[in-house]
Amino acid sequence: MGALTLPPSGLVYLDTNSMIYSVEKHPVYEPVLLPVWQAARSATIEIVSSELTLMETLVGPLKAVDTALANSYELLFQQAQTRLLPISQVILRQAARLRATTKLKTPDALHAATALDAGCARFITNDAGFRTVTGLPLVVLDDLLIP
Repeated sequence: MGALTLPPSGLVYLDTNSMIYSVEKHPVYEPVLLPVWQAARSATIEIVSSELTLMETLVGPLKAVDTALANSYELLFQQAQTRLLPISQVILRQAARLRATTKLKTPDALHAATALDAGCARFITNDAGFRTVTGLPLVVLDDLLIP
């Protein structure tokens, strides 16, 4: 298994699936993501995501009426090392350009545009579709699992 290489400082973007893997302790991906959270706790990096992630992470727990899990997500986004970035008109325009030039769906285009706008040093996901976004410092978690 490959190791996740983190920048010495800066912003590290976690998309929704990475947040879900971490909070719900996915047996394969949570250990791979652990160094990100450790670096954030030591203030080496800051974890960021789009405000869209709040909505996306809450859907499953709300459907399942799992208040404890919903609260876990709410608490995650209130921690100092995790910041949700707003969806501005600049980001919406960039996301529209990405939708027009790639095969990304709207939510993924919003994630990519948010990370690009913020100047993130890493963009961690498990969605290989982001490979089409030029300039995105992409890490696909499944790539790290290949021996």
